Amino acid sequence: MTIRSPFSRFAPLAITALLSCSAALAQDPPIKIGLPVPLTGPYGAEAGDQVRNAELAVKEFNDAGGLNGRRAELLVRDDKLNPGEAATRALQLIEKDGANFIVGGLSAATQLSINNVTKRRKVLYISISQSDAINEAKEASPYTFHEALNPRMTSQAVGRYVLKKGMRVAFLTADYAYGHEMTRGFTEVAQDVGAVIVGEVRHPLGATDYSPFLPRLKAMNPDVLIFNNFGADNRIAIKQAGDFGIKKQMKFVTPILTFTARMAGGAAAYEGVVGGTQYTWQMEQGSPTAKAFNAAFQAANGGRNPSDYGAMAYSAVKSLLMAVKSAGSVETDKVAASLRALKYDTYKGPQYYRACDQQSVQSVLVVESKPEAGSRPDDVFKVLHVEPPSEKLLRSCQQLGFNG
Repeated sequence: MTIRSPFSRFAPLAITALLSCSAALAQDPPIKIGLPVPLTGPYGAEAGDQVRNAELAVKEFNDAGGLNGRRAELLVRDDKLNPGEAATRALQLIEKDGANFIVGGLSAATQLSINNVTKRRKVLYISISQSDAINEAKEASPYTFHEALNPRMTSQAVGRYVLKKGMRVAFLTADYAYGHEMTRGFTEVAQDVGAVIVGEVRHPLGATDYSPFLPRLKAMNPDVLIFNNFGADNRIAIKQAGDFGIKKQMKFVTPILTFTARMAGGAAAYEGVVGGTQYTWQMEQGSPTAKAFNAAFQAANGGRNPSDYGAMAYSAVKSLLMAVKSAGSVETDKVAASLRALKYDTYKGPQYYRACDQQSVQSVLVVESKPEAGSRPDDVFKVLHVEPPSEKLLRSCQQLGFNG
């Protein structure tokens, strides 16, 4: 005689539920996005804002249901603004942590080292820092996308607004790829408009004392001094140049005028400085997308507005996850194809990736730092000009080495 447990009739249901749960767990691991950025070093403030903005994009994706319930996860790593460290972190994110995609690289040098790792392993990478080299054919791959502006775009927009025929122009340049590319871009604009380049002084990345360089720049007697540096380098150099007294003799210009540097440097140091950016919170006045983005960021960050370089990380991660949803997959080739076809407006207006180099075509703003904050503490920039999205700011595909 067989004795049946009173619970035996539930056993098949329990087993089925357990198997279904196990299968779901096996089939639906999180969508992992690696974010290597320089949390330590002179670009730390900008990197920190990039993390906060990337987190917001991931949260919005998950809150909206993810990919049929599959959630995204952000894996943040400190690349210490070092190309070797950036390559190591990217490799670990891919091979050890199982990252499906990589976003990041807050330097021309680190993004190239990250790209070298990702394209060899056929992992989709979206760069979020300015670089001309990453657009060139020798760095290209079907998996390399560039969400940031590049030095050519920035120097064209800012240079054509500022430089006039007969102006004398000098450069204080960070001695690495970013600085060199900005100098090249402004030099091209100067030649086109008839301005005169009177000299360049280069400084090491992470310099804290600019006194050896300033007398040489003063002796060049320029009308415009362009600071081709970034982050803490930019903030310290502009303040020390102002303290040295040469701001009264020449106009200060910088290709990228960041919100974080301006807030850290203060109104007096940055008063009247003109520069470029891809975003300022004031864009909410003409863009519903910017208004919604600002509100979402404020809600998650104690009322603060997003910064320019931070917003770039939001757009990169958000557009990537839009492409994932459109593809209905995390398979690299499918997502890359979806991203190439994407016409997106994530936070400020229309953008798209140009076919040959997968560079995001977008608006460029020229702004000037106000002498003091306006109606609110973060009202620090006056928008002088908005250059609409256009491929005319970019080097041609042929110039970049693409033959097709």
